[in-house]
Amino acid sequence: LPLMVVLMVLAARWTTRRWTSLALPAWLGVGLFALALLLAAEFCLGFTLRGATPGEILFARDPVSGVAYAASLAAFALMPLLLARGSGRAR
Repeated sequence: LPLMVVLMVLAARWTTRRWTSLALPAWLGVGLFALALLLAAEFCLGFTLRGATPGEILFARDPVSGVAYAASLAAFALMPLLLARGSGRAR
């Protein structure tokens, strides 16, 4: 999980530096689109490798790792918006 968070910040930083002309609402759309791609990949791999259902993939976790997983997904979706807003790169 810590490696995932570091990579998430680096990827969002690169994205916000590469495309500087987007407005703030567009950055939220970028994050939500990235989240949709991440969840689609996770569902495909979970089904293919483990034969798990989407509900099992999302909710079959212990309470501690489940909360950390949900928080990391929310941070993943919001990171482009937060970095663009914090750096003043958004219009």
